[in-house]
Amino acid sequence: MTLPPRLPFFVYGTLRPGEPNHDHFLRGRTLDEEPARLEGAVLYDGPGYPYAVEDAAGGGTVYGDLVTARPAEYPALLAALDRLEEYAPGDPRNLYERLARKVLRASGATAVQAWVYVAAPAVAARLRARGRLIESGDWTTRLG
Repeated sequence: MTLPPRLPFFVYGTLRPGEPNHDHFLRGRTLDEEPARLEGAVLYDGPGYPYAVEDAAGGGTVYGDLVTARPAEYPALLAALDRLEEYAPGDPRNLYERLARKVLRASGATAVQAWVYVAAPAVAARLRARGRLIESGDWTTRLG
């Protein structure tokens, strides 16, 4: 089995600072967390958690944080996040797919390859048809 590359993670929902899963999964396991954005995607309410859906038109932006794991924590963190997102490679029942995507740091226009959990194809199709779009692209502003 080939191990996936050790990329940082782009988190945009319940794993962001101040959100319910941040401390449980990320506290003490990261070297750096910084604001970032994923272009070419839109954000939908789950409800209770969001889904990033890749936008074929490329017009959307999802705001979140780029998280760099501590090297010793990386394997356990990757496994924990895959479990949280109910992601298993190649499983057709996945709600999310873990994909390597270019993410832009908010501090500049520097692009970084990062793991992003995006809506799996069947979920994305349902959301496009009848989901609730979070127009700001920012999960933290969904209630405001």
